[in-house]
Amino acid sequence: MKKSTKSDAAKPAKATTPAQPAPSPATTAKAPAKPKTPKTTKTATNSVAPVLETAPSISTDVAAASAPLVKTSPAVPQTTVVVAQIDVGFGNTLYLRGEGPGLSWEKGVALDCVADDKWSHSIPETSKPIVFKFLINDQTWCKGDDFVAQPGTTVTVSPIF
Repeated sequence: MKKSTKSDAAKPAKATTPAQPAPSPATTAKAPAKPKTPKTTKTATNSVAPVLETAPSISTDVAAASAPLVKTSPAVPQTTVVVAQIDVGFGNTLYLRGEGPGLSWEKGVALDCVADDKWSHSIPETSKPIVFKFLINDQTWCKGDDFVAQPGTTVTVSPIF
């Protein structure tokens, strides 16, 4: 046992606190990060201008950045069918001339006779409108303006000769 001395009696007693467990990492509150404040630099005129710390910017054309980006895909080729409702008489053939795949204004393409008064021709892989006209035996032109068929459609026409 320790003897008490006069100097020990003059010292106040130390207060003891019970032991506290260390806080777990999940319960430790982290202080929110402070937003970066702009740094300032002095210019030649002694005025202070803020300089923000940001990622380097890429210079872009304002007109190009504001215009919407539209991708246009080429037109998908489709089969167009031209049908003529006309009886051209026994022994005659109906021909087709025009602008489009396999067509020409110089020489006609014979249509297939599918009924007594019905002729048909399929034009594969068309992506543009087809302009055409009918001829009997590739010699006699039908009357009126040229006909127009949109790609991928079936057009039935009754030409007049």
